[in-house]
Amino acid sequence: MITVVTKTYNNIEPDNREILRYAGCMEPDNNVNTLMQSSLVEAAAVLSGKACYVVLSQEELEEIPELNQVIKGSQDLQYLLRGCSKIVVMAATIGVGIDRLMAKYGKIAPSKALMFHAIGAETIEKLCDMVCQEISQELGAELTYRFSPGYGDLPLETQRTVFDILNPPKHIGLTLQESTLMAPSKSVTAIMGVKN
Repeated sequence: MITVVTKTYNNIEPDNREILRYAGCMEPDNNVNTLMQSSLVEAAAVLSGKACYVVLSQEELEEIPELNQVIKGSQDLQYLLRGCSKIVVMAATIGVGIDRLMAKYGKIAPSKALMFHAIGAETIEKLCDMVCQEISQELGAELTYRFSPGYGDLPLETQRTVFDILNPPKHIGLTLQESTLMAPSKSVTAIMGVKN
C-alpha cells in the first residue's frame, strides 16, 4: 500500500528580492519597500504551508497504470526520470488566505493585490524548495528538478492523475477545479526523480 506523507510548515520565509521580481519592481523605491513590508506582515497572519507526497519505487510505480501512462506519454518526463530509482509525486499549497487578500485588495488597492500575488508566488516556491530539501535528506539522495503538469509536453490534465494518487483535498485541503486549475491558487503539483 502506498503511504502519503503529509507535512505542515509554519515558518516559510520568502526572499524579498524574489517578491520584488515577481511584482515587476526590480528597482523599488521607498514606497514599494514600505508596501512590501506591510503586505508581508498581513500575509504572515494567513499563510499556512502544507504538503503531501509519495515516494514510489519502480515496483510501486507498476501498480499505478495511470501514472505509467503519463510517464510513457511524455518525452520530457522520461528524460527527467532517466536513471532514477524512484519517483516522488508531490502537492503543496500555502492556503486560501492569500487568495482572499488578493481578492479583497484587488477591489480597493490593486498595487497591494499585486504585492500579495508576488508574496504568494515566492512563498509557494520557497515551500516547494523546503519540501524537496527534506525529502532529499530523508532519502539520502539528490532529487531532479520539479516537473509540473502543464509544462513542456506534460498536459495540464495530468493534475487528475496526481490528485488520484495523493488525494490532496483530504490531506492538505487542495482541490482541483473542473478546468484542472487548483484552489487555493498558490499551489503546486510536481513529479521528481530520485537520482541513484
